[in-house]
Amino acid sequence: MGFFYLNQFITLPLEEAKGINWIFLPAGIRIFITLIFDYSGAIGLAIASLLINYIGFYELDLISILGIAIICGIAPLLGRHFVIHNLKVHADLSNIAFTQLLATIVAYSLLSSGLHQLWFISRDLDTGSWNHFIAMFCGDIAGSVLFVAVIKYGIDLIKGKLGRNNLIE
Repeated sequence: MGFFYLNQFITLPLEEAKGINWIFLPAGIRIFITLIFDYSGAIGLAIASLLINYIGFYELDLISILGIAIICGIAPLLGRHFVIHNLKVHADLSNIAFTQLLATIVAYSLLSSGLHQLWFISRDLDTGSWNHFIAMFCGDIAGSVLFVAVIKYGIDLIKGKLGRNNLIE
């Protein structure tokens, strides 16, 4: 939840509409959490989204908020399962390659932005449009790639300081 509000603070000038950013850093966290924690991660993301939207980010009815929360949990989970089942990644992610991680990011971004916009249109919300789909899709990809790059750089930095080739020895 805190990362969502931090993103809102630092990317406010890049906001297309309320909650639709051209750079959405929490997208990377969503992928990371569901890759590692699978269903429990998706449930945690849905609960966090429910709290964010219920506390007051959107002034929406409860059904709209529940739909958004479900999408926030299920989109990265579906992206994870797409990659595991179609790209032959082990469930423990031991053989995931960078290209497969990028495929996860693209699958998640398409699912998240598409499902959100379909939900917004079906609920007759003003944030449902093709332009918002594009902004959300680009924001999810940009935020995910930035998040992965920071994690990768951080791991490389720690390995260098420890003088190791890997973190676990």
